[in-house]
This record gives sequence, structure tokens and C-alpha cells, in this order.
Amino acid sequence: MRIEVNVRANSSREEVIDSGDGKYKVFLRKPAIENKANVELVKVMNKYFGKKVSILKGFSSNRKMLEVDDAD
Repeated sequence: MRIEVNVRANSSREEVIDSGDGKYKVFLRKPAIENKANVELVKVMNKYFGKKVSILKGFSSNRKMLEVDDAD
């Protein structure tokens, strides 16, 4: 399953908000420096879905396309 994510790095909170239609807003504490926010995003989304998540597009953008592994 593919989802769109709008990331807010360097936030005071860590939160995932489902905006509907496969779109999410994610607040992360780590800054968008040296890939720290991307690493935290994958960890947070893995925990949120309980499945493996990987970034497909948008490595240097706040708008990203993620792949959520549907395999059980």
C-alpha cells in the first residue's frame, strides 16, 4: 500500500495524523539534517502501522511517498 506523507521535522511533538485518502501528516522531533528526520519517520511509521515501511520518493522533501508492506 502506498501513502502520501507531509512531514514536519524539528517539531516539539511526535504524532501521526490520518488526513484520509491515504494521506498523513507526521510531526517529528528530529531535524531534517543528515537524514535524521527520514530515519525517525520510518521508525514512527513502522510502529504506527505495525508493518515494514520504506520511503519511495521525497527523500529531501517534506512531502514523501511511502510504501507500507502488506505481507503478513
